[in-house]
Amino acid sequence: MDRVIHGRPYEETGQGLVFRPCAPHSVLARLGDKWTVLVMSHLAVASGHRLRFSSLKAGIEGITQRMLTLTLRNLERDGLLVRHYFPEVPPRVEYELTEMGASMLPALEGFTSWIRDNWPRIEQCRHAYDRARR
Repeated sequence: MDRVIHGRPYEETGQGLVFRPCAPHSVLARLGDKWTVLVMSHLAVASGHRLRFSSLKAGIEGITQRMLTLTLRNLERDGLLVRHYFPEVPPRVEYELTEMGASMLPALEGFTSWIRDNWPRIEQCRHAYDRARR
């Protein structure tokens, strides 16, 4: 019989609990990558939740053009942002959070707030763990 904990299905079997990867796993992986939260955050504070590619690149320290392109493409594929192409000379491209993308911002705030609040303890635990393993 399947049950759910924190949105994750699991099954109770004779050998114990069994968790299987499910569709939301790929979304969690996307949100946990190095650049997605930074791109979403940058768009969140932009006027109209919309920015040009060059503004996004300039505003995210360390991101390469290739990684920004891949991140934007994946977010577009997931329906979290939309790409606007303007056939001008030179061509102009802007990215805008969709309604679904904007609706994810409070969840990101909760997640990043938890990290910010717990980061010092996490670092302490990592140092203690590493010292114990030496």
